[in-house]
Amino acid sequence: MASTHAARRPAVLGDLLPGELTRDIALVAGSALFVGLAAQVSVQIPGTPVPISGQTFAVLLAAASLGMGRSALGMLFYLLAGMAGVPWLAEGESGVGMPSLGYVIGFVLAGAVVGALSRRGGDRTPLRTAGTMVLGTVLIYAVGVPYLMGSLQVGAAEALDLGVRPFLVGDGLKVLLAAGLLPMAWKLVGRRDS
Repeated sequence: MASTHAARRPAVLGDLLPGELTRDIALVAGSALFVGLAAQVSVQIPGTPVPISGQTFAVLLAAASLGMGRSALGMLFYLLAGMAGVPWLAEGESGVGMPSLGYVIGFVLAGAVVGALSRRGGDRTPLRTAGTMVLGTVLIYAVGVPYLMGSLQVGAAEALDLGVRPFLVGDGLKVLLAAGLLPMAWKLVGRRDS
């Protein structure tokens, strides 16, 4: 009688590591730390309170690699620890008073959705990965921009000028990079499921 466990293929890259509970705890904490480190690669641009950082790329890469549950928990841990005072948000910030906090809240939603799509093969080909990453980016903006509007008391057009338009080229590059990296990682581990 063949074991159903032996026939089960990993759904996301994080599933390749052994030791379920220990692995999951390490991946959740590690994803938060990864995003926190990437957030320190940050540049403040004139005219907007939202910095350019490596956070969004790290969020999307971690989400695709970990799946929905671990990714959402990792981003929730990142958010709550940052709000509680851990200085690992962009530019070493922490707390709740930042106009850009909405984007970090959006990381939880994007992490869950990108993780769920990756579990269904959304990170196996460059085209599917690009679509998954674009959707994740849109979800981050969908939470971040209204929060920015409320925080700064500005209208939608001004919030788009402050919190979206300056970042579109960089976000496009992050999507392209992820669309190359994730399918390549699957190919390298010999587990590519199209």
